[in-house]
Amino acid sequence: MMRAAWWEKNGPAAEVLALGEMPTPSPGPGEVLVRVMASGVNPSDVKSRLGRAPAFARIIPHSDGAGVIAAVGEGVPAARVGQRVWLWNGQWKRAFGTASEYFCAPAAQAVELPDNTDFAAGACFGIPALTALHAVLTDGGVAGQAVLVQGGAGAVGHYAIQFARLLGARQVLATVSGPEKAAHAMAAGADATINYRAEDVVARVQALTGGRGVERVIELDLAGNAATLPGLLAPGGFVAVYGSNRPEASLSFFPNIVSGIGYRFFIVYELTDSDRARAVGALNAWARAGLLQHAVAARMTLADIVAAHQAVEQGSAMGNVVLEI
Repeated sequence: MMRAAWWEKNGPAAEVLALGEMPTPSPGPGEVLVRVMASGVNPSDVKSRLGRAPAFARIIPHSDGAGVIAAVGEGVPAARVGQRVWLWNGQWKRAFGTASEYFCAPAAQAVELPDNTDFAAGACFGIPALTALHAVLTDGGVAGQAVLVQGGAGAVGHYAIQFARLLGARQVLATVSGPEKAAHAMAAGADATINYRAEDVVARVQALTGGRGVERVIELDLAGNAATLPGLLAPGGFVAVYGSNRPEASLSFFPNIVSGIGYRFFIVYELTDSDRARAVGALNAWARAGLLQHAVAARMTLADIVAAHQAVEQGSAMGNVVLEI
C-alpha cells in the first residue's frame, strides 16, 4: 500500500482533498514505477479540482513530479531501476498523478534528472519550465530579439527570463506587480521590469526599446492584456500565448493587422514529440551545466496538500509550491 492524496468531486481544497492509503501500482509494458520524492502543484491542478468535471471516479492530482525509478515493466531496460527522474504529463488524461508515494508512467515521461538538480527543482520542470522554454523556442526563437515576459516573477515567467537570456535575446523585459517581484525577475536576468499596477506598460516598453517595441511577448493572460499588445510589439512582432484568465479574449483587428502581429497558442500538455524532445534536451543540458535558477517558493509535505493548493489558488507563493513526499 502507499500513501496518496485524492479528490472525487469538485470543490474547495479543504472540502474535497483527502489523504489515505491506496494500492501501490505496478508498471505495465513500457512503463516505469517511480518512487515519488517531490510533487509539483500548478494552477492547472487547482482549476481542475475547482471547475472541471472529474473524468474519473477518483483523481490523484498533479502532473509534475520527480523521484527514483523503483521498477520497470516489460520492454523497459532494467538498468533504469534506481535512476533519478523528473516527470511530465503525470495526471494529464489519466486518473492518477504524482501526489502519492508511487506513480506509474510511460517510460518516456520519466526523464533522467541531472545529479546536480534536487527533486524539488525537478518537480518544477514538467509544466513551468517546459512552458517557458517552448514559448521562447517556438517559431524561430528569440535570438537577437527584445522580449517582454508578462508576469516575470511567476513560475513560468521566472524560467522564461532565464531561457530568453540563454537563447540570445538582446533585451529581456518583464512585467511585475511590486518591488519584491521586480527584484526576483531582475535576479533571473531581466534587463528591466515594469510594475503593471503603477506604470503605463506600453509607454515604459516603448521607452525601454527606443520607441520600437519588443519582437516577442510571452503572454500569460491574453484576455487581460489583449488590448495593449499591439502597442507593445514592433512591426511583425509575435505573441506566444500559454494562458488567459478568461475563456474569451477580444483582439482589435486593425491594430493587429497593420502591425502584422502573429499569435501562437499552445498548451504544454500537447506539445508535438519533436517540440518536446527539443525542449527537454535543452532544459536538461542547462540544468547539468548549472545554468538555471529554480524558484521553489514552498516545500510542504503530502499531509499539507490542502495548504499547498490554497497557496497556489491565492497566488501567495512567489515561485513553485512543491510537496516533498
